[in-house]
Amino acid sequence: MTQDVQTIKKDRLRYTKDSFSSTMAILAIVFDCLYFVSIYQSDVGTYYYNWLIGVSIVYNLIFLLAAFLASESVKNRRTGYSGILVVLGVIQIARIFILPMQAHAAVAQVNGVEVVVMDDKQFIYCVVCLVVSAVCCVVAAVVSARNNKILADYMKTIETKAA
Repeated sequence: MTQDVQTIKKDRLRYTKDSFSSTMAILAIVFDCLYFVSIYQSDVGTYYYNWLIGVSIVYNLIFLLAAFLASESVKNRRTGYSGILVVLGVIQIARIFILPMQAHAAVAQVNGVEVVVMDDKQFIYCVVCLVVSAVCCVVAAVVSARNNKILADYMKTIETKAA
C-alpha cells in the first residue's frame, strides 16, 4: 500500500505545478520590497544621496525581475532556475554587509547636529528582511531541485517500463 501511495505522489508531479517553490520565491520578493522601502524612506541629511543608492535601486529591479522569472519557471518545473535562486539568496546575504552595515555605522550632520543614519531598530529590521528573503530563495531552489530530480527519475522508470 505504501509503495502505491509513493508512486501516486510521484505521478502527480507530472500534472501539478510546483506552487510551494513559486510561493517561496514570491515571499523573497516581498521581503526584499520591505527591505528597500525601509532603506529608501530614510532621509538623513545627504547620506543616502550617492552612487551606492543608485546601484542598490538597479540591483533591486534586477532582483525583482530575476526572482519573478525564477518563480514562474520553478512553478512550471523548468530546470536551471534553482541555481539562479541560490545565487540571488547568496547576494541577499552579501547585501547585509554593504548598505545596512555602512549606514548603521555612519553618523550624518543634520542642521549642525550629529544624527545616527540607521538606528539599531531599523538595522535589525533590514537584516531580518534580507535574511528571510535569502532563506526563501534558497528553500525555493532546494525544493524545486529535489522535486525536479524525483520527477526526472520517475519519468526514467516509466520510459524503461514502456520500452
